Amino acid sequence: MASNEQYRICPETGLKVFATAEKLIKINAVVAVVFLAIGGLFGLLVALTRWPAVHILPPDLFYLALTAHGADVLVFWIIFFEVAILYFASSTLLNCRLAAPRWAWLAFALMLIGALLANVAVLQGESSVMFTSYVPMKAAPHFYLGLILFAVGTLIAVFVFFGTLVIAKQEKTYDGSVPLVTFGAIVAAIIAVYTIASGAIILVPTFLWSLGLIANIDSVTYKLVWWGFGHSSQQINVATHVSVWYAIAALTVGAKPLSEKVSRGAFLLYILFLQLASAHHLLVEPGISSEWKVFNTSYALYLAVLGSMIHGMSVPGAIEAAQRRRGFTQGMFGWLRRAPWGNPAFSGMALSVVMFGFIGGISGVVLGTEQINLIMHNTLYVPGHFHATVVTGTTLAFMAVSYLVVPLIFRKEIMFPRLAQWQPYLFGIGALGISLFMMGAGTLGVSRRHWDMTFADATLSFDHPPAAFLMMGLNGISAILATIGGIAFVIVIVGSVFFGKHRDEAACKANPVVYQGGGEAVATYGSEHELKLPGTVALVSVFFTAFVLYYFVNWKYLAEVWPLS
Repeated sequence: MASNEQYRICPETGLKVFATAEKLIKINAVVAVVFLAIGGLFGLLVALTRWPAVHILPPDLFYLALTAHGADVLVFWIIFFEVAILYFASSTLLNCRLAAPRWAWLAFALMLIGALLANVAVLQGESSVMFTSYVPMKAAPHFYLGLILFAVGTLIAVFVFFGTLVIAKQEKTYDGSVPLVTFGAIVAAIIAVYTIASGAIILVPTFLWSLGLIANIDSVTYKLVWWGFGHSSQQINVATHVSVWYAIAALTVGAKPLSEKVSRGAFLLYILFLQLASAHHLLVEPGISSEWKVFNTSYALYLAVLGSMIHGMSVPGAIEAAQRRRGFTQGMFGWLRRAPWGNPAFSGMALSVVMFGFIGGISGVVLGTEQINLIMHNTLYVPGHFHATVVTGTTLAFMAVSYLVVPLIFRKEIMFPRLAQWQPYLFGIGALGISLFMMGAGTLGVSRRHWDMTFADATLSFDHPPAAFLMMGLNGISAILATIGGIAFVIVIVGSVFFGKHRDEAACKANPVVYQGGGEAVATYGSEHELKLPGTVALVSVFFTAFVLYYFVNWKYLAEVWPLS
């Protein structure tokens, strides 16, 4: 039965925005930004400590900051924001009321309580177990309890999302198939169920172990099951931020996917194969067979990589097709030059696509190769890789879509527009530097978890090459730049939400943030069916060339480390 819940019609997109969904989108997004700010501060402290010339924290505080940084930005910031996206992709895009709003509020409460509880445990100094929390390192019981409560809340939110899809289908609030952005959100939600189940399977007994009710947790079993949670949470991020790419492309330039069927097929590859990428964290474990490692990180993983490559061509291809349809047909890259680079939503999305593909994607395949992984796994190359995926990929994409969420959902004008234009570049370039310089330092052998790369207090001395110290200095400078970009984001978004000028219908018409027809493009099924895309073909060719060259350079490096002659 249809509900009488109040809704408004967005004057720019024509979409129905239901009151409950709007409130939940707002509160989840605001809390997400708060945890981003907190986690970013801890991240700066970690980077400055790893910079030998600064080395700001003692070891106990370093590992405390590292643990808090991982929890706040890898879990809490991203998942709060993803829940907001799930509600938007179901209720708003499908013109449907939100299912079980009381359960949605309970989900938010559990997530917030859990996140605060875990942070309290870390700040009390009893739970510096880092993001992986490997046993036999033991955190305080309320650290694990906080993570469990957060996971339960997230699972409830996912089920609210699924329930909203059912209501939309029953009440026929949309025609034909669900929009591609909603389809991507469905994929993210399915992966989330698997991810949360993995976390519950291992965190519940670990919580009981911390209470003394279980005598022992096998370390290899813990790692195997935990990475089903720890790395698969990043697969939620990938499916979600790819959906955000399509949404921003539609809303800013009216782009439609080149082929809905192909893009949906690429999302399905994520469900079937992307979780298997978790295995690359276990390639140095002696208790797991080589056959299992090779299958998961070679044959199966490459099918997930294929999905990302399809999206990596489809998103810029859709933008090129839309721009050429608008008349920007000069030369191979006229469409790209005339893109709305002054719009932080578009520029942030474009930077996210390029950096995630060139840095995160290529380095991920390298780490997923068993032989190469052996020389990189316990180095800074690994956090360099996932800063390229989680920071330049997911976080930058979420920042970009925030510049549309604020005017469309919060109905506030973006404050400090000039700062907003610069923010994606400041943060993106800083995050890119963090990724590249940590990967470079890791290639030179710098440890991923040690607080002092000089080993000044070690009995036996060890000297890294001078280039490694340069890399860590540049990493510290990049972290400062990324922090400036992050602070700019918080200032612009928080200032706009609480103090920005209200956008009424007249303001929307005078200063639209959505391309005419963008609302229809993001909310309906449809394809461009455009194949003549010389600019995209050229860009993809550059990507494949970089991919092949870098992949084989690493094989050559492996051969030099372990000569066969």
